[in-house]
Amino acid sequence: MMRNLLTALGLMAFSAVTFAADAVAQTEKQATNWHAIIMFCIFVALTMGITYWAASRTKSTADFYTAGGGITGFQNGLAIAGDYMSAATLLGLTAMVYGQGYDGYIYMLCFFAGWPIILFLMAERLRNLGRFTFSDITAYRLDQGKVRTMAAISSLTVVCFYLIAQMVGAGQLIKLLFGLEYNVAIFAVGILMMVYVTFGGMVATTWVQIIKACMLLCGGTLVMVLAMSQFGFSYQTLMEKATAAHKLGDKLMYPGSLLKDPVTAISLGLGLMFGTAGLPHILMRFFTVTDAKEARKSVLYASGFVAYFFNVIFLMGLAGILIVGQNPEFFEGGEIGKKLIGGGNMVAMHLAKAVGGNMLLGFLAAVAFATILAVVSGLALAGASAISHDIYARVIKKGQASEAAEIRVSKIATICLGFVAIVLGILFEKQNIAFMVGLAFGVAAAANFPVLILSMYWKGLTTRGALAGGYGGLVSAVLFVLFSKSVWVDVLGNAAPLFPYTQPALFAMPIAFLLAFIISKLDTSAAAKQEIEAFEDQYVRAQTGFGAASASAH
Repeated sequence: MMRNLLTALGLMAFSAVTFAADAVAQTEKQATNWHAIIMFCIFVALTMGITYWAASRTKSTADFYTAGGGITGFQNGLAIAGDYMSAATLLGLTAMVYGQGYDGYIYMLCFFAGWPIILFLMAERLRNLGRFTFSDITAYRLDQGKVRTMAAISSLTVVCFYLIAQMVGAGQLIKLLFGLEYNVAIFAVGILMMVYVTFGGMVATTWVQIIKACMLLCGGTLVMVLAMSQFGFSYQTLMEKATAAHKLGDKLMYPGSLLKDPVTAISLGLGLMFGTAGLPHILMRFFTVTDAKEARKSVLYASGFVAYFFNVIFLMGLAGILIVGQNPEFFEGGEIGKKLIGGGNMVAMHLAKAVGGNMLLGFLAAVAFATILAVVSGLALAGASAISHDIYARVIKKGQASEAAEIRVSKIATICLGFVAIVLGILFEKQNIAFMVGLAFGVAAAANFPVLILSMYWKGLTTRGALAGGYGGLVSAVLFVLFSKSVWVDVLGNAAPLFPYTQPALFAMPIAFLLAFIISKLDTSAAAKQEIEAFEDQYVRAQTGFGAASASAH
């Protein structure tokens, strides 16, 4: 069955490429990039082979959700980095450094600041307390049905917002770089993601993310090295020439527009920092390793890879100011200073072409598409596990569901999420991608992180408090965004926003923490007393891992 499906998908992919090439031949917007298409097809063939291999190894729920808990710390660190470094990282942050200089680096630091929190406060306890999803931790000593339902709803909300950003990014990127139609690109990403997750589960998803991380790190490094060679590998020379050429001049390397509004800057920083520690597809990766020691290792490796790549991007952005910004070939009409071909987000791609020709451009384009596929696969698996493990197996079936039934529900949920992702990608074609990513992080920081960290460290948390904090954070974060200028004015057409800021974390996170604290303190029920007493058992498990699922147990 699997072989037939792969053959059919291969024919579908060939038909899609042929159809797209014919469609593009009739327009003069963008020539088909055959280098990129060939390299992407090689990547897809490789990952399909991995999926075929992984399908034979995916027998139980532990295999499907966590790869049997047998991934090493180094492998998991690469996979986490692959899951975290999206196409927005490569394209958007390079463009931000190109346009705003040091502000782009500040933005990267906000993204990076969440990793020490995960390393020192969460990684070990996540592995020791959880099994498949982060709601295993939040519901450990609380009401399983109510808390898991709340955690699943907030997880699915974050997953959907993040999926919109990735799918829209995929469509726009492939439309420009591959010469394919937007809707064809959306369908290609959706179908491939469904195949990876449905048949290969976490094993296939992990290896797709590892391969993609290696490709991204190697591709970015190659572009950076070739670019830096034009400046004698001297950072000082690059800086002097970039500041002389850029419209900001010396201000290029000073904090600027991001700090004009300190409230928005702090709110964005909090959202990116604590949102990382609340993203369900990132948290899920800590259950794939053998023990807490490997969980800590994986965060350390992931932090190293992400930090290295951010510095590569910073140098690429600065080099782009000179190599791309001074070359009329990359501007519409051939006039320097006019709009870049493909928009500002294409700086990284133009730089690749300038230093390495069409071959390097094709490779980086294939890497960018592979990046989106890997992130979307991780998101789909996190969303499917919330539906099958939390809602179906634990809430509906009260823990009595068979493994076969749970895996079947998870696969059905994956397919449904795939079609939801395709529809959302088509509906939100014109939406601002950076805004959607910021929203996903903001909701994760307000809805998931407060309840998760309190359930780990505060014995006074009760079911009522967790529900108030989780739902309060989720609803307030979404409402703050809905009433902000980005939606209330720009999308819905109202005259003025009801909420003056665009980032919700600074306001929604305190609401979540306060509601959880106050409602827990006011809860004097017998169930609440039992939940507080049960913290001692949870603390021992969190510190020692005694009783936690292990690779050998699977």
